[in-house]
Amino acid sequence: MHLAELNIGRLLAPTDDPRVADFMANLDRVNGLGKRMPGFVWMMEGSGEPGTGNTEAKIEGDPQFVSNLTVWEDVESLERFVWGTIHKQFYDRRTEWFEIMGEQHFVMWWVPEGHQPTLDEALERLEMRKTQGDTDAAFGWSYVPQAQMWRARHCTPEAV
Repeated sequence: MHLAELNIGRLLAPTDDPRVADFMANLDRVNGLGKRMPGFVWMMEGSGEPGTGNTEAKIEGDPQFVSNLTVWEDVESLERFVWGTIHKQFYDRRTEWFEIMGEQHFVMWWVPEGHQPTLDEALERLEMRKTQGDTDAAFGWSYVPQAQMWRARHCTPEAV
């Protein structure tokens, strides 16, 4: 089995607004690093236009909602990318570009090797986690004992 993850956020401004320009300018850099990491398997892609990441995938028709949907070989591979690379610097700056989400916005779940989840599937898993809490079908970092870097560097309370 491989590990799928969905992380969603709502930008403070449209993607072409100067307030989110630094985030948008670094999407290709951070996503490219992720794709080169040991253990990376797959990422939901957008149009491929430089500097857009996957910002075209609208959630609830809202163009300011952006999502990141990836598959990794294991928890440790995802963890190394999230907490042990330049990604962490951008993660630490998330309140500059994103609204503080008042509810769950991150979920992980196991998928068969070769499976590429859809955004709809991932949103269903996120809803499961919101309504049922952490289960084998949908969970967060604290649910997986392999997550060691997370325990030292995890989210601040406003991002949980």
